[in-house]
Amino acid sequence: MQITSPSADQTPLVPITREQVLALEREIQKQPPVDFPIRHYFAPGLYAREIRIRKGYVLTGAVHKTENIAVLSAGRLLLVTENGVIEVAAPHTLTVKPGQKNAAYALEDSVWTNFFPTTETDPDKLVELLTESKASELIGGHDNVQASNHRLEQ
Repeated sequence: MQITSPSADQTPLVPITREQVLALEREIQKQPPVDFPIRHYFAPGLYAREIRIRKGYVLTGAVHKTENIAVLSAGRLLLVTENGVIEVAAPHTLTVKPGQKNAAYALEDSVWTNFFPTTETDPDKLVELLTESKASELIGGHDNVQASNHRLEQ
């Protein structure tokens, strides 16, 4: 998940570096994989990728190549970004900037959807077209390794 700078009512709690987000991702990848439902939606010229994140889990997002729109339609998340840590609650819409590496911690069961302008409809091709990742590295990718998810609370 990549997001823009927080709005005036969302002051970052702590400054975070990209290296800190990558270090978190490396630690998460040491944990057993967790299955989060991914849904793909298509309309003419539009692709939406939805993930359902269960309360108490943390995950890191892919680095997007293009600007897009993200919607938190349900739940509440702590977003760990290069700009700091912010809390967002549904309903919440963001403009996503390319090149950021972020993480999220689900304070409640949450639904996050990214929207991209594209005519491509193959989910694996979309991963490589829209992100700096390979399909096998992301949740919902062809091999569905889901290496970037882990339960923090029991």
